[in-house]
Amino acid sequence: QVQLVQSGGGLVQAGGSLNLSCVASGRTESFSDYAVGWFRQAPGKEREFVAGITWSEGATSYADSVKGRFTISRDNGKNTVYLQMNDLKPEDTAVYYCASHAGNGIYYRQKEYDYWGQGTQVTVSS
Repeated sequence: QVQLVQSGGGLVQAGGSLNLSCVASGRTESFSDYAVGWFRQAPGKEREFVAGITWSEGATSYADSVKGRFTISRDNGKNTVYLQMNDLKPEDTAVYYCASHAGNGIYYRQKEYDYWGQGTQVTVSS
């Protein structure tokens, strides 16, 4: 069992930056075999893929809406994945979730993920 604990988020003005963290605990001895993704869900909308990272090579993928503004990264030694969000826009307002999948690829669908963080609110004011 792996637990994911998120931190970061909050309220920021448009054009500002935030950094989200996702720390794995529990059976982290196998966490090096897990891919991690960030998703978000805005009010009244479906949860959508934002960014993903493989664990071993650190290959990344982004939704078109955040490409060039968001950066996903990881620190293997700390069992932590980050989502650096720059040039935030009001349409980025959502609850953000990290999730892990027991495999080493990029996974775009929610149902492919095994464990989920608790969610973090990000609000961008105009």
